[in-house]
Order: sequence, then structure tokens, then C-alpha cells
Amino acid sequence: MQKTAMLRLQRSKFSLAHGTIYLNCAYMSPLLKSVEKAGINGMLRKQNPFDVSVADFFTDTETLRSEYASLIGVKDPKRIVVIPSVSYGMATVAKNVRISAGENIVVAGEQFPSNYYPWQKLCEERAGRVKVVTAPEVPARGQVWNELILDAIDTKTKVVALGHVHWADGTRFQLEQIRQRTREVGALLVIDGTQSVGALPFDVSTIQPDALICGGYKWLMGPYSIGLAYYSEYFDNGSPLEENWINRQDSENFAGLVNYRSQYQPGALRYEVGEHSNFILIPMMLAAVRQVAQWQPENIQRYCHQISAKAIEWLLREGFRVEEPQFRGQHLFGIRAQRHHDLEKIRQRLIKAKISVSVRGDAIRVSPHVYNTEQEMMQLAAALIH
Repeated sequence: MQKTAMLRLQRSKFSLAHGTIYLNCAYMSPLLKSVEKAGINGMLRKQNPFDVSVADFFTDTETLRSEYASLIGVKDPKRIVVIPSVSYGMATVAKNVRISAGENIVVAGEQFPSNYYPWQKLCEERAGRVKVVTAPEVPARGQVWNELILDAIDTKTKVVALGHVHWADGTRFQLEQIRQRTREVGALLVIDGTQSVGALPFDVSTIQPDALICGGYKWLMGPYSIGLAYYSEYFDNGSPLEENWINRQDSENFAGLVNYRSQYQPGALRYEVGEHSNFILIPMMLAAVRQVAQWQPENIQRYCHQISAKAIEWLLREGFRVEEPQFRGQHLFGIRAQRHHDLEKIRQRLIKAKISVSVRGDAIRVSPHVYNTEQEMMQLAAALIH
């Protein structure tokens, strides 16, 4: 993908309140003005359904698939499907995984629940085992954690289910090495890209996951209750969660819908959620993906690094801990306090300074974007230190 010039501050594209510092995109992205406009236009469209044609049930969704496929390096847009949530996308995968007694599914410790519960349920039903790889308490935490995950994958592993970065602190997993190991043992690689795709480059053609599931309301900058999933050829003959009309072959022919078809639409489209033509959310998601593609994730990473570097250096000098750059995202990272730091006082200082971050586990999770500045990151550091 062609790189663009270094990004400049993009705050004017958002309606963020003045006097606040929002460093919490990992919680929920603010709405772009262009996405807001697309949603309003979608609502107004329903005022007069006379103008909604049969083709309109398919056109925007097809365009969204193509735009998103280009963003993540997928050649065939029919591998991309619209989903309502990560849990829906993961449940689709779990329904089509075969696991026997004694086999295992590898996950990272404290993984987001929607990428844990499906595997827990599946293993309970089939007498399998969820093998949880806990983060080590060592200086080179990210590196060692990756090594432990590789060591946990064995000949009884059926699935490795991870994020590209850990949702709580941004620890980056070495997916290409993990993919190689899963191939050696014949296991699937299932990625939750919700906390990375859109801000951290992800190339499906390079990593070759079996499934990539993403919620749309964080780094893809879209609305809530919509997501996008990629399913590889492994799932081509699988069973979807629901049997809806629009995912069947020739569903474009409304007059012929009573002529029931056993065949599905091609590629992975059998897995798309019913009513995926959503005339409000689809245009919003499309506007968001187009903006992300214009910015380009590699440029977002560089921007976040540029505005964060001085603040992180200051925090490290003051005894806080932050993962090494090669083992974390630039857009999402955890700041860990030492015992002598008073976390309650830190929390109160953040509230007073109107700085929005999240606490996940033992980490203060910071997630800047292109609407933030170096000055805001320095204000965060000051609030943590003083």
C-alpha cells in the first residue's frame, strides 16, 4: 500500500468537546463528522422508502466489502462479511470448529471475553481444554509472552485465538511466527482485530489467518453494533449461525424469493448477518473505512509515535513501566505504576484535568489517535507524575 506524507492533526474532522483530552479510542472512537452525516442521510432515507430500490439492498454493502478488503489485503471481497458484533463473528467460527476430547485451544491471558467465552463453551461441550497463556512478570514481558504462546501450541492444538495487540495494554503478538507454528501442527489461527485493524497495518495475504473478526466502533471509526469479518476458504462449506434470505443464491431477484434455494451466495457470504443492508449503519461504516484508508494505518502508527515519544520517555524516567516499542502498538499501550505511586490520587488528577483513559487490569490504558497532540500527551504524563 502506498504511503502518504506524515499526517497532521485531524481534530477538525471530529466534534470533540473543547477543554477535554480524549485518549481513549480503545474504548470507543469519537464519530467523524463525515460518518455522522452518512448516518443522518441514512435515517432521512427511510422517510420515503419509495426511493429505496432492490439494488439498494446490495450496492453499499458490496462497496463496503471492497473498500475493507483493500484495507486489509484481501483479493476477493466476497471473503468479507458484515456482522453485528465480535461475539457473532467468533460464534460463527466456533460453530465450524471440530475439537475432540483432550485437544486444546490456545488463548492469551486476560483476553477480551468475546474471544474467550466461545472457546470455553466449545471445550466444555467437547471435553477439550482452553489453554490460557498468562503474561509473565518479567522485564522483557512482550517478548517472553510471545515465546510462551509459541511453546503452548502443540500437536493437540486445534485453534489459536488472539488479538493482534492485547486489548488491555497493547502488547503486540508476533502473528507471522504464530501462524507458522499453527501450520506445523494443523491448527487454525483466529484473530480479533478490534483493537488494531484500522490503526495498525494488517495484511491478510501476509499473515494468512483463518478468520479475522473486527468490531467497527473503535479503530475502524464506525458506529456501534456493526463489524466486519474475514473468513478464509477453510469455512467455505460451513454452517452459518442463521438461515436468512439475503445470503442465499439469487437473493437479488425479489420476485423469485419464494423459489427456495439450498445454495448460498459465494465465498463467505453465507455468514453475513440478516438485514445486513442496514441503510443507516452501512453508509456510516463505509464513510469510516474510506477515511481510515485515506489516512492509512501505517501513518496513524507514525503519528501516534510522534506525539507520544516525549511523554513516554518522561514516564519511564519517573519509574512508570511501558512495554518496549517493538512489542506494543503505538496507538494503544499500557502504563504501569510502581508501588510508590498512589493510583487513587492519579485517578483524581486525571478527572480534574478532563483526561479520558481506561484502566484495564493493572494497566492505565492509553489510546491516542490523529485528533490528539503531543501537548495532550505531555499533560497526561504530568497528571500521572505530579
